Amino acid sequence: MSRWRETPRGTYPTTAANTIEIRIEKIAQLFHSLDPFPYREKDLDNDVEEFIVGWARELPPDKPLRIVVHLPETEASTPETHELGAAFAQYFAYRARVIGLDLNELFRVGRRAMAIGFTVLSFSVITGQTVVNLAPGPIGRVVEESLLIFGWVANWRPIEIFLYDWWPIVRRRNLYQRLSAAHVKLRPYKTGDQKQQAVARK
Repeated sequence: MSRWRETPRGTYPTTAANTIEIRIEKIAQLFHSLDPFPYREKDLDNDVEEFIVGWARELPPDKPLRIVVHLPETEASTPETHELGAAFAQYFAYRARVIGLDLNELFRVGRRAMAIGFTVLSFSVITGQTVVNLAPGPIGRVVEESLLIFGWVANWRPIEIFLYDWWPIVRRRNLYQRLSAAHVKLRPYKTGDQKQQAVARK
């Protein structure tokens, strides 16, 4: 894997295998512009969330995550900046809870579908046996097999839910839980004007 990672505003060498780096010019870039709540309670911007989650998905799952935010020195001194770690933790924890609710809803749908599927399967088996007893010939067997197939088809959805559908949701919930526990580090940088002023003073 390359040691260089592209951020939304630039490119930086990664310093650790569990580090996510992002560069901004203003703290407001990180959050949804239409969200009226204070920074600590704001939703992350969709592009920022997608970037962080996409990067975190590629990192080793057995190490704690760290988010490094590169920002101008003038932004690093604002009161909002000191709440950035708490804002990240609160947002990702909230998203993990929402995904957990989605998982619970999926299981509720699965249980309901399973109850319906078993009912249909039982009805198909009993009806098929009744038909064979009443018409013990090729037609009766065809009807019995058709009803049995219909009964198993009715169980396709609950089987899919409990065998496959829940895994991706659990992985995503766990990823957001890891991000909610990530250590957020600020790394200020000098802007162009600040660099020119520093050179002039020299």
